[in-house]
Amino acid sequence: MRVMRDGDGPDERIVLDTGVLRLTAAPGLGGRVLSLRLAGREFLYRNPRLLDADLQARPGVRLGPVEGPMSAWNNVGGDKTWPAPQGWNGPGEWAGPPDPVLDSGAYAARVDTAPEGAAVLTMTSGEDPRTGLWLRRRVSVAPGASGYRMELEAVNTSDTVRTWALWNVTQLDGEAPADRTGGVYVDVSGDGPHTVPLVAGDATPSVVEHAPGVLRVPAQDVVGKVGFPTAAGRISHVSGAGTLTQTFTPVDGRYPDEGSRAEVWLECPLERPLAHLGGLRPVDRVVECEVLGPLTDLAPGAGMSLAVGVELAAPHA
Repeated sequence: MRVMRDGDGPDERIVLDTGVLRLTAAPGLGGRVLSLRLAGREFLYRNPRLLDADLQARPGVRLGPVEGPMSAWNNVGGDKTWPAPQGWNGPGEWAGPPDPVLDSGAYAARVDTAPEGAAVLTMTSGEDPRTGLWLRRRVSVAPGASGYRMELEAVNTSDTVRTWALWNVTQLDGEAPADRTGGVYVDVSGDGPHTVPLVAGDATPSVVEHAPGVLRVPAQDVVGKVGFPTAAGRISHVSGAGTLTQTFTPVDGRYPDEGSRAEVWLECPLERPLAHLGGLRPVDRVVECEVLGPLTDLAPGAGMSLAVGVELAAPHA
């Protein structure tokens, strides 16, 4: 296991290299996992207008805390944690991104070694006055592994009860493989409805049945989001790089976005901004695989947690 740490502030990069998987994090950019490479193939989306091939800011680009409408968002990509529900109607909704603390602010970072030799990267946000939360992301990677485990935590630092859910967002390259198997596969169980339309940027993504208990969101040129209230704990994205699978344990409780335990957001290049989405104008094909925890009433000082396992696999021969 190799651990490398270089730079500071928004330019700091921490690399955990298992010999199989190379994970690069950017604690100064919202505690993101910025790159996941397996066998030389990149799985995560990153914005090539903001970052170069070495994951450094391009000349003239200044990254750091940003707030404002979605049109002001410096979406560098990667994997990050936000609070849900998202919205702009009041203090009970997270009005981001952009967000100057939880999404684009600096996270304190520490790397430890577990007894079995795993590297444990812990990234902790500052206290966010809007949500009343701080977030912690703990990433554990074992030697020789092709995946890792994330333990997410949020704590209410305000003096009133706050109601939030943890929401992990993984942005991936939306270009489909040539064999048309690309897309997102979501395990579901129980009675439906298994899907709910959540956001129609220009349309709602289509969903098809792949197999009993497995739904598929095919690669498609759509800007929009669909939720999965009966998600059973597995969501996989298939691309030209291979397959990235996330596993989690659904629990009983209230979930944001009409009860969604997992969500899929798709975007593709558009000629004009979407006024009803804060002026957002997608410029790339991006897929978001999103895992949510239940809505939790947090008393002052109380916390909540969510664990997500991530496994990468090379394309089938």
